[in-house]
Amino acid sequence: MDLSQLLSDVNDFVWGPIMLGFLVGTGIFLTVRLKFLPWRNLFYAVKMIVHSKGRSEGDISPFQSLMTALSATVGTGNIVGVATAMVLGGPGALIWMWISAAFGLSTKYGESVLAVKYRETNSVGEMSGGPMYAMKKGIGNKAVGGFLAGMFAVCAVLASFGIGNMTQANSIAAAFNAGYAIPTWVTGLIIMFGAFAVFLRGIKSIGKVSAVIVPSMAIFYFVSSIIVIIVNISAVPDGIAEMFRMAFSVEAAAGGVGGSIVASMLSAMRWGVARGVFSNEAGLGSAPIAAAAARTDHASRQGYVNMTGTFFDTMIICVLTGLVIASSGMLGSTDLETGKLVSGAQLTILAFSTVFGEWAKLIVSVSLALFAFSTILGWEYYGEKSLEYLVSNRKVIMGYRVFFSLITFIGATTTLEIVWNFSDTMNGLMAIPNLICLLWLSNDIAKECFDYQKNVIEKE
Repeated sequence: MDLSQLLSDVNDFVWGPIMLGFLVGTGIFLTVRLKFLPWRNLFYAVKMIVHSKGRSEGDISPFQSLMTALSATVGTGNIVGVATAMVLGGPGALIWMWISAAFGLSTKYGESVLAVKYRETNSVGEMSGGPMYAMKKGIGNKAVGGFLAGMFAVCAVLASFGIGNMTQANSIAAAFNAGYAIPTWVTGLIIMFGAFAVFLRGIKSIGKVSAVIVPSMAIFYFVSSIIVIIVNISAVPDGIAEMFRMAFSVEAAAGGVGGSIVASMLSAMRWGVARGVFSNEAGLGSAPIAAAAARTDHASRQGYVNMTGTFFDTMIICVLTGLVIASSGMLGSTDLETGKLVSGAQLTILAFSTVFGEWAKLIVSVSLALFAFSTILGWEYYGEKSLEYLVSNRKVIMGYRVFFSLITFIGATTTLEIVWNFSDTMNGLMAIPNLICLLWLSNDIAKECFDYQKNVIEKE
């Protein structure tokens, strides 16, 4: 067995049913443990995005913190991942993506609360926090806490180069090369210099840029998607009905909506949950690192703010992509050259082309580029803070910023499947110590949640 196949097998195991069950199971446990308050307070959480109270410590505003977290989660998964899930798991995969996101709200809330509660100030006056600090300071058994923290930090640094960098840069370069014959090295240079210009000034710069890019790209994609859905509105009811039918059917063919696609409830669940978690990162422990940088007067307030990231990422953007594909009639299309089912970005382009024609290529390419570039920004911060936990030397941190920028060029110009599988595995392994921490410190989360509910929300 070669190295590539070995890594692929390990990756399949890491992202297999056991891990997905652990992720969703933790979300279900926390939702019940918190008496469904993350669900009941979702509207309140959305209001809190632009609301700040009291004297607060932190580096960036709650809104910028959320946008930084969203910049990392809203990426290729929202365009490529949804299309892939609907081909491999059928239209019903979108329903399971939505279900996993519903319980992911509680997971994202809990990990963000712990990140703010246990954050600390570094040598240059910046906030440092995330699962590794919650593990180190919150878990009573110092040996166990230290081991879990170290494991998480190492996996996060390694994952940042692949999932948060090379795959995103490659997606941008490939889209413009396929659509407009722009050489990958040209795109690579643009990404590299653009990223470095943002990284140079750290989290404040990342927060400001994310606060502009993320809302802009979300509105652009939202409007484009709504136009397609409205034009194809006659097919939407059948599309939604087919999603629910295939989500809970023992085995079913997609029929008119999905053409020749055949998928069982188990495959719909597997691909829907997997792609949903890959997209919104609830339970992986990455987003709380951005939450820890926020200026906030209460850990629970920022927990609610960051929780909305899962709502916007999966329940809004991913669902829009799914409805565009389902209503377009393109799901189940076959590539004439290869004879295989059309999937990924190509399927999303075909869906948009039913309304926008040749302009669909530009819409999807620009959306993909903005989504992926923002992911590079967010993941650089995650990797940097994880590295800072392991090595506090500022020269090493600055070196990481330069190296991370250079790696975007390699990602844009080279297909490195081994690196991608390895980093994807590291991305999955981050979840293990993080989920253990969430369960271990669930009483801390509940105490913060109920205290905030009684002394803040009920009095506002």
